[in-house]
Amino acid sequence: MPSRASVRRFRVGLSVAALTAAALGTLLPPAQAAGSDPSPAGGHPYDDERLQRQLERLVAQDDGPPGVIAVLTRGDRTQVYTAGVGDIATGRPPHPDDHMRIASIAKAFSGAVALRLVDQGLLSLDDTIGSRLPAQPAAWHAVTLRQLLQHTSGLPDFSASPEFLRILQADPRHVFDPRTLLDFVADKPLHFLPGTLYEYSNSDNIAVALMAEAATGRRYEDLLKDLVYRPVGLRRTSLPLGYRLPHPFLHGYDVNPPAEPEDISEVLGVSGIWASGGIVSTPRELGAFIRAYGGPALLSEETRKEQLTFRPGDSSEPAGPGTNAAGLAIFQYTTRCGVLHGHTGNFPGYTQLAAATPDGSRSLTFSINTQTSKSQKPALLARLRTVQEDFACALLKNH
Repeated sequence: MPSRASVRRFRVGLSVAALTAAALGTLLPPAQAAGSDPSPAGGHPYDDERLQRQLERLVAQDDGPPGVIAVLTRGDRTQVYTAGVGDIATGRPPHPDDHMRIASIAKAFSGAVALRLVDQGLLSLDDTIGSRLPAQPAAWHAVTLRQLLQHTSGLPDFSASPEFLRILQADPRHVFDPRTLLDFVADKPLHFLPGTLYEYSNSDNIAVALMAEAATGRRYEDLLKDLVYRPVGLRRTSLPLGYRLPHPFLHGYDVNPPAEPEDISEVLGVSGIWASGGIVSTPRELGAFIRAYGGPALLSEETRKEQLTFRPGDSSEPAGPGTNAAGLAIFQYTTRCGVLHGHTGNFPGYTQLAAATPDGSRSLTFSINTQTSKSQKPALLARLRTVQEDFACALLKNH
């Protein structure tokens, strides 16, 4: 069973929490502990060594992750960097085909489903909760799909509900009905007039998934398969309701020195986060997804223009590298070396970044196996963002 401390930290993790026909890329032998292509299409050896040292310093921090894996893809060439371990018990290093909890990057998947349905004419960004989900509270009826996707809805966050947290703390593996999660805050008013402010809320993407189901008469899990997994060839990506992870997996840890790291990979069930953070994927498949969703492969030009209408200064949770701005279930990360589109996430045991160049030709996934956010280990998050920006610059550099 989990420690009480790791369960108490669960709500922070809930703020955690595509698809292209292009090939996923050929994995190349790693540099040092991890991975770099020595050919002209890959990185310069000095860059490889510098990036490797960055990862090793991150793992060496007292409260740092036991392991880290960064995967950089440029066209059909992929570099993999790792440091530390993906499993303390065996000493096994992280691997690009390890399953892992992608946390709030699952919100980008719900965005992909919704925006593909917009392209099909089955949903509109101006559709309201009232028109698609009339059983939801009348006070919420004016909220639009666009506002849900951009976290400007004002919906109260069900994951902050005292009753939700009470159930979870009593039974961390409790199986919720994900389609009733909004009931935990059905008696609450909107936090602000829809469209006027930005507030990251796990309720938003639950409502997005429910609207997609209402528009199609199909289960959200099936829509993910048809609209996201299959177009990109994602075979190791899924949305479970239980607590188990498919093997092999990147183990997630609660790291709080001087105590030994606690393996919390399967401590919590994910039915309580569903479309807002429950997806399991791998570094390799996450890169394929973000190249399609962050690039032009998935959506029509008209819908993509709406997707990439950004609100400056509004950050993902946790914040990504550089300066952040919020689009529709996607964020813009303006680094010192250029712009990426992507999403982040955090969940007990995991912190994630997936980002791609606007043309979809390059991607970076960056995964650590402990949790950090603006409210939990902020110094670690600051260091993590610095390292992520260095990797973003390596990705954006012309070779």
